[in-house]
Amino acid sequence: EVQLVESGGGLVQPGGSLRLSCAASGFTFNTYAMSWVRQAPGKGLEWVSVINSGGGSTSYADSVKGRFTISRDNAKNTLYLQMNSLRPEDTAVYYCAKYFAVLMSGSSRLRDYDSWGQGTQVTVSS
Repeated sequence: EVQLVESGGGLVQPGGSLRLSCAASGFTFNTYAMSWVRQAPGKGLEWVSVINSGGGSTSYADSVKGRFTISRDNAKNTLYLQMNSLRPEDTAVYYCAKYFAVLMSGSSRLRDYDSWGQGTQVTVSS
């Protein structure tokens, strides 16, 4: 059974930083691209970033480019999202998601992800 468990969310002031983690199990982690997706209060899901299976290729939504960094440790079966220069508009529940196919680069299309974690809340407020 695929399991994705996010952690690391919390309350942070504008301009601050947080590092999210996603612990994966139940599948061969190092063969799947992974993404971070978020949902702000009262809004739909928004794709944030993707990383390929090997970790050498990444992509970001324009709204977070230059501020967020996605990475992965395949030895630890863990996905990360380093978030810097946080803004109130980054407030959301953040989810990690597993791409549906092996050994591909991933995508920004939410329908391409077949497993999701339960999410971790990030609140940016003074």
